[in-house]
Amino acid sequence: MNRFFLHSYLLAVLMCLAAYNATAQNEKTYEVATVAFYNLENLFDTIVDPDTSKILQDEFTPKGKNMWNSERYWAKIDKMSRVISQLGEELTQTAPMIVGVSEIENSEVLEDLIASPHLKKYNYGIVHYHSPDRRGVDVGLIYRKDFVTIKSSASRELKLADKPNFFTRAQLVVEADLQGESIYVVVNHWPSRRGGEKKSSPLREAAAALSRSIVDSVSAINSNAKVIVMGDLNDDPTNTSVKKVLNTSGDPKNIEPGQMYNPMEAKYKAGNGTGAYNDTWNLFDQLIVTQAFLDKNQKAWWFKEAKIFKDPKLITQDGQYKGYPHRTFSYGNWIDGYSDHFPVYLFLVREKQ
Repeated sequence: MNRFFLHSYLLAVLMCLAAYNATAQNEKTYEVATVAFYNLENLFDTIVDPDTSKILQDEFTPKGKNMWNSERYWAKIDKMSRVISQLGEELTQTAPMIVGVSEIENSEVLEDLIASPHLKKYNYGIVHYHSPDRRGVDVGLIYRKDFVTIKSSASRELKLADKPNFFTRAQLVVEADLQGESIYVVVNHWPSRRGGEKKSSPLREAAAALSRSIVDSVSAINSNAKVIVMGDLNDDPTNTSVKKVLNTSGDPKNIEPGQMYNPMEAKYKAGNGTGAYNDTWNLFDQLIVTQAFLDKNQKAWWFKEAKIFKDPKLITQDGQYKGYPHRTFSYGNWIDGYSDHFPVYLFLVREKQ
């Protein structure tokens, strides 16, 4: 190669490198945070506590119907904590920042959960209040203390004037500072479909109205408040409680003022679910966000996508219930599974400063 061509070649290379560096300098980099929800299906300790419900004493103690002993309890803790540690790691390479949970007995089981080998290194804290639920189950929240600061929390009980003896899970309301920005999380476990879907629907509609009032109260103070309503709603995204009472839309590009965006609606309509019953899939476990999360041009946290975690270990691999969630018990027999619900999670993204 003569000197002219060598000089021209080197000049071209240098020009390409300069252009690449200019592009690299202009490229934006982003932070990603995972927020999740998981119904832990009967995460109860083994202690006989006279203050707990008779159901728990009869079923989830060493001498109870399920022979719920330390071996089974710690196996459950290990499985639940391992799953939680994996939620969102395909994008973040780490464990979730915030996880709402349901079907827990007390704060002690949450403490055992975050102290497990799978989660201990992430330095989680807990938020928990005792609920008046007759069965003795609560909701709760865990958060990574190195990145999240709890600014306030409260427990909101669902009270029905025409049913003074009705007791269910309270709704947990948490205001958290996620690396410099406030977000609100409302953790739910709405009333079940016991007695039939139609007959029990008013109870879930009442729970939805309570969730909606919480969102409206926050929004009245800050119209751009970022709120995530999460939980096992015991209704699908298209049911009245979610669609009309909570006031959600499944289309982020066609959303009315005051509506919340429910990314789980499109998944449900596509045939996806988080739990199955009588060969029918339901998507009871949902993550719903206020419109303030939908602006992708903001430098603050915005919603990217939501997912259902369906790792093979969580799925029954054979038999009558092949494809269903691999739960802890089946017909009263301990099968050393996980939960009868798949967990759900979403990604929040923001530009690095």
